[in-house]
Amino acid sequence: MANQLDIESGIPVARSAPAATVGLGMPGYGPPPAPAFDTHHPPDAALLADCVHCGFCLPTCPTYVLWGEEMDSPRGRIDIMKGALVGDAFDASSVRHLDQCLGCMACVSACPSGVRYDKLIEATRAQLERRVVRPRAQRLLRAVIFGLFPYPRRLRVLRGPLRVYQLTRLGRLLARAGVLGRLPAPLRAMESLAPRLGRVHPLPERVPAVGTRRRTVGLLTGCVQGTFFPDVNAATVRVLAAEGCEVIVPRRQGCCGALSSHAGREPQALRFARHVIETFERAGVDTVVVNAAGCGSNLKDYAHQLRDEPGWSPRAEALSAKARDIAELLDELGPAAPRHPLPVTVAYQDACHLAHAQGVRDAPRRLLRGIPGVEVREIAEAEICCGSAGTYNLLHADFAHELGERKAAAVLATGAEIMVTANPGCWMQVATTLARLGHRMPVAHTVQILDASLRGVPADELRRLALDGPGTVATATAATAAATTP
Repeated sequence: MANQLDIESGIPVARSAPAATVGLGMPGYGPPPAPAFDTHHPPDAALLADCVHCGFCLPTCPTYVLWGEEMDSPRGRIDIMKGALVGDAFDASSVRHLDQCLGCMACVSACPSGVRYDKLIEATRAQLERRVVRPRAQRLLRAVIFGLFPYPRRLRVLRGPLRVYQLTRLGRLLARAGVLGRLPAPLRAMESLAPRLGRVHPLPERVPAVGTRRRTVGLLTGCVQGTFFPDVNAATVRVLAAEGCEVIVPRRQGCCGALSSHAGREPQALRFARHVIETFERAGVDTVVVNAAGCGSNLKDYAHQLRDEPGWSPRAEALSAKARDIAELLDELGPAAPRHPLPVTVAYQDACHLAHAQGVRDAPRRLLRGIPGVEVREIAEAEICCGSAGTYNLLHADFAHELGERKAAAVLATGAEIMVTANPGCWMQVATTLARLGHRMPVAHTVQILDASLRGVPADELRRLALDGPGTVATATAATAAATTP
């Protein structure tokens, strides 16, 4: 990815910098009147005061790394929040800087003062969602995203037409005709990110542990994970059972609320959270296992989200205490099933909401290194987000492209055979970017590598499935078309 250079600061500036940082005319915005915040959970003044502007967050912030713009850094956004808290009105520029934050939480990991930027941006986004009138096109796009992706049933309905689209290779014809390249950026992103679909084999509601039962766990199947990556859920169940866990897969699961919560859509997020709590209370499990980083971080935050509701707060706290990422749980339990050799080199890509939001970094690496023959290679700039960030690669597709290219280059530089990650958004974002750049690469979830070892799957078969199996990059994509369309 070629960057321009800001002569004054010496910081490489991405090609998107003019669009992201220049010009305050944003027609269609209706910023709230002064004061900017209402009285329902504005950003906490004490948390804002924790920021001492030391700058340790700057090298880890994706938007600052791209553009070198102070107001697109965590401390710059904190200044905007401070001003709003004392009565300043938002202008269109303020809204833009806050919207352009990916919410990756890398700054939380980097901050020596312990600034809880995650809580600050969450509270601010809820304020924006209630009080800012966005341009009509943005409102429509957000309505489509949040009316579709958090609803597993609606996604399952979409699977049929999408699979026909892929099987008929209609996308390739449209790409050759130049149609895909002329679509609006969000639609190009949706088309290009859609993974290859295979058959879905429903999971049993109860799977007994192999050998001595060590734990009874419930599996959150997820919206995108369950619909577009069912093989990951199947591998998760097999691994858990092999490691001595009785697995309960509750029927009629709903969205955990992660996408809604991270976007500030508080009522929708709380509604989803209550349903998940009820679902796993009825299941009667010791642990709730999650294999999507964004979902896991959200479940662990239920106690905070439902803090105002006396009837739900203790139940939310109990559910949060039971939530574990699949790698986190397996690391806690320790190995029980024998591992077969699997001679592959893997580049482990930290999902932001696993590494930064949950603080789970070592467990996945220990699991992978515990497999005979697996060599784990580290990715440079591991702390920098790939650009997926929930819905960011749909709402800010052009910026996400640049971050995806940065991450793809870092992955390729490892020389690894397979990229491994722990979140469906990261999977789609990086795999699609690699394909767009002409470097298709096998991609797998951490649990799929372990599953292959436990079942004795040959390395060549694992590589084949990770390159061309379900969940991998579909053939002709809009991203490729966009890259070749003048």
